[in-house]
Amino acid sequence: MFSLETLRIDLKAFKEGSIEKNWMLGDDYFLALEGAEIQRGSVNVGVTLRKAENYFDMQICTEGFVVVTCDRCLDDMEQSVESDNRFIVKLGIADSEDDDTITVDENEGMLDLSWVIYESIALSLPIKHVHAPGKCNTAMTEKLDELSATRSGDGDDNTAVDPRWSKLTELKEKN
Repeated sequence: MFSLETLRIDLKAFKEGSIEKNWMLGDDYFLALEGAEIQRGSVNVGVTLRKAENYFDMQICTEGFVVVTCDRCLDDMEQSVESDNRFIVKLGIADSEDDDTITVDENEGMLDLSWVIYESIALSLPIKHVHAPGKCNTAMTEKLDELSATRSGDGDDNTAVDPRWSKLTELKEKN
């Protein structure tokens, strides 16, 4: 079982300079996140954190793949993931996230990267998840084609045409 505690950084203990952390996140990471839509994958994550005067500059780079459902055939498919995100991290009154700024409660001082990394991965995915041409489940695509043809063909034959529309069709055909 993956411990999300490994993705926490103590900002109060952080001195001058920068630190780099690298993690190889697999299926156990995605399963440890409650409420995550992505349940499987293998993603290499690199985090660089630099301390400035009154804030931290953080860069998160991800590269790997996750398993998502194909929108066309509903089979699982591997989707490559690659992102490079920059955030400003500040110590403040309470935990919050606004655009590219993360505020960490200064009393606690712990930056939890578990959801920040997950969101970086999820937001790098394309909106439409579809297998490469010819890779979809053939039985499902055949059934989809059959139902699509049936739906578009049945409507024209069984529906009586309103006489007003037939007059318009006649005018259209004359021109």
